[in-house]
Formats: sequence, structure tokens, C-alpha cells
Amino acid sequence: MTNLSDESEEILERLWIIGKEKEEICTLKKLDLTENDDGLKELQNLKLINLKVGKLELTTTGLKEATNVIRRHRLAERLLTDIIDASKDFLEEAACKFEHGLRRGVDDNICVLLGHPRLCPHGKPIPRGKCCLDEIHQTPGIISKLSGMIAGQEGDVAHLQTKDSKKLQRMISMGILPGTRIKMIQTFPTYVFQLELSQVAVDKEIADEIYLRLINSRASKIEKKKGIWMPGRHRFRRGLR
Repeated sequence: MTNLSDESEEILERLWIIGKEKEEICTLKKLDLTENDDGLKELQNLKLINLKVGKLELTTTGLKEATNVIRRHRLAERLLTDIIDASKDFLEEAACKFEHGLRRGVDDNICVLLGHPRLCPHGKPIPRGKCCLDEIHQTPGIISKLSGMIAGQEGDVAHLQTKDSKKLQRMISMGILPGTRIKMIQTFPTYVFQLELSQVAVDKEIADEIYLRLINSRASKIEKKKGIWMPGRHRFRRGLR
């Protein structure tokens, strides 16, 4: 597909959100567009949209292209939040500008870098790409699931990826919050990590939902090989089982 103009990509993004995510009928009036808009003409010429009696719908090819636009935008938001630590007020405007530079291939590289995030910072799903389906991983990665860490590694919690409100509340009550420093102690049979003055244990299901911005990748040879935890003087807090 030829690179689209920013205006056309924004129209595709809005069509995808209204039609696929909200499941509503999309009209020129709802998009505040006219039939003479350049972006609209470009999409019609490329057969990415159909326009009938003021109603707009994505073609099969258009749906695929719009999904890619949404994916790039939400990955841009995730990158700006997790790596650059952009403020919420700045996030939307910056992501809109940044997404247009994430052409095919680059977005997959960022997705791998971030550990294949499922949700954007607003809790909306990020469409999966080929890299997600092929389970491509980067070693070492800047963003990693807790379950992907080895004993001795440290990281700051980047985001918690779960739609289960009760599970999220329990994680928060344990002090697992964005920005909190975690140090992995052992990875088997459960994941045990240092969290401030406490040691916390969680199972793999929970460890898969905690994403961290890694600080280092150093670990002793024994910890790397065996993932052994030697109880110290800190108290042990029961985790999520």
C-alpha cells in the first residue's frame, strides 16, 4: 500500500473506532467531512472506503489498513508512556504525530521492544501484529513481563495489563504500582521478588500481567542457572495464587 497522507490515516482511524470499536454507523456529518475533502478522495481512489448516501464504510482492504493505523497509534502511546514517560496532557497530541512515522516494520520492532503490549495507556486493545502471532521476542528488552525476568534483574513497573478489576485492585493493594522498583529473587516454582521492604510471590498468570522497564540484566551465575531464593531477613508477603 502506498503511504497515505496524515489526513487519510486520521479518517481511517476514526472510521475504525466508530465502526468496529463502537459498532455505530459512520456518516460524513459524524466525521465533520464533505465529499470534497482531499483525504476522503484519496481513500476512495485507493478503494479503501465506500461512500453511499453520506454513509461511510471500510472495504476489506480499508479495514486492514485502518487496523494498522490504530495499531501504530496505540503502540506510539504505549512507547511514549513506558519509555519516554510522557504526561497524559501531552500524550494524545504526541502520539498522533509519532504514529505517522511508524511505517510498516518499524511498528513491529517497537511492539517487540515493549513486550507485545495488549492494551494502550487508556485501556483500549492494541491490534496484534505478525510479530505477536509469531511470538517474536527481543533479548534483552527494555520492557519485559515480570515472567520474562531472571533472578537478579531489576525494573520499574511500567504498567499492569489486566481487565480483571478485582485482580488489579489486589495487585495495587500489594504495592505493585507503576514506577515501583522490583528486583527478581527467584522464578521457580513461583515468582518471588523484592518490593520495597517486602518479598512478594505471584504465580505465572499474574507475572504475565506485570510489565517492567528493566534497569539491568545482571544476575549471579547461580541465580541465572537455578533461580534459587535464599530467605533473607525481610518478611515474606503472601502473593496472588
